[in-house]
Amino acid sequence: MTLRLTPTEERALTLLADSWNLTKADAARRAIMTAATRMLRDEEARQAAREELTRYGL
Repeated sequence: MTLRLTPTEERALTLLADSWNLTKADAARRAIMTAATRMLRDEEARQAAREELTRYGL
């Protein structure tokens, strides 16, 4: 999968990666899983997010 970002989104991702001391790829994954955990009420989605965050040591 290719993630196409605007320059503003790219800058935001860079800032997240730097603040989390992660690669941009890991920061994108972390941001997605964090958003899913916060926004989705579905327990299966929350469990999947927890597993992924644990898998990446986040």
